[in-house]
Amino acid sequence: MRSAAPDMGGGAEQAPGVSAGGDAAELARQLRICNICQYCNGLCAVFSAAERRPSFTEWDLDQLANLCHHCRSCLYDCQYAPPHAFAVNLPRALARQRRESYARYAWPRPLAALFGAGGPVTLALGAGVVLACVLAMLIAVPLSVLFSPQLGPGAFYRILPLPVMAGGAALSLGFALFAVGVGVWRFWSAGARASGAAPVRWSAVGRALLHLLRLDNLRGGGPGCADVDHRPSRLRRRLHHALFYGFLGTLAATIAAAGQHHLLGEQAPYPLTSAPVLLGTAGGLSMVVGCIGLLWLHRREDRTPTDPLGRGMDIALLWLLLAVSGTGLGLLVLRATPLMGLALVVHLGTVLALFLLLPYGKLVHGAYRAAALLRDASEMDAEVDAEAEVR
Repeated sequence: MRSAAPDMGGGAEQAPGVSAGGDAAELARQLRICNICQYCNGLCAVFSAAERRPSFTEWDLDQLANLCHHCRSCLYDCQYAPPHAFAVNLPRALARQRRESYARYAWPRPLAALFGAGGPVTLALGAGVVLACVLAMLIAVPLSVLFSPQLGPGAFYRILPLPVMAGGAALSLGFALFAVGVGVWRFWSAGARASGAAPVRWSAVGRALLHLLRLDNLRGGGPGCADVDHRPSRLRRRLHHALFYGFLGTLAATIAAAGQHHLLGEQAPYPLTSAPVLLGTAGGLSMVVGCIGLLWLHRREDRTPTDPLGRGMDIALLWLLLAVSGTGLGLLVLRATPLMGLALVVHLGTVLALFLLLPYGKLVHGAYRAAALLRDASEMDAEVDAEAEVR
């Protein structure tokens, strides 16, 4: 049974640490209404985490926003959603706070503006990176080599030398991982300063990892996300799993290829029945299915609970991941043809674009979400300990 309407109109007190009138203050107002109502407490971890907070600092709002998986079920279950005077649209407010938190903790600071640039800018930058790679290859490699069949072991390296290929990948990925790591460390450190660091235990790490791998907060309380026509469905969660585990499959293929090259002395391209090709093909196909399915859901979804800029970032990431997986599969199909060189350059260009944009696009949500889940699991452990001491 829903609780009586709380007295939380326009005169609601501002949360400590949150300036009046901004997006953060609006999110704090809505969360106070949720803490009084408590009708949605079984939907995901956001509501139990909010209930543990009598007031909200800016970091508390960042933590709750990154704990949210945007299943949107709470909007359709809410009795105070628009057109009610309280105008509670928690998914949109959390999505906006989540995007702003990426910019707040991003490193280096000047590039944080990309989080507010929108999806078209991200796609344009990605396309620019790919085009630059193609132009560089057309200048550096004779056309007679680039557009002639290259067969047998080492064929890829006749187009692009291994040191250049490996060095470019290592530098771009290394920068991306370092930049994301700095951002997540800033987020975690801000939490320790704001609320006191709860001790992190192995039990909390295990639970957080399970929640991350199973995407438990995309269950929508059990029946799934409200995807199309406000009806609950498990499709979004399954498509996220297809994309996530497909990405892990391609990563495993890369590791397997590195093992065959450095440990066994075998050079790419590898046989169709080899571990790198099988893992890469399965992972790439899974990514394609996940990307296309999620793009289809975005096309049909209700935009009421979405942050427009955040939605653009989502779509840009899906197109970029689709380009990476699609060009990888295309390279597999074309590797024994005169188009192999061009296919290789385009694929490596999309991978390079993904690496360079990784710290400043929606893909960072995985790292922040993992940190938020670990913080939440640690808070729950601390709460259990406090209750045990009282008893």
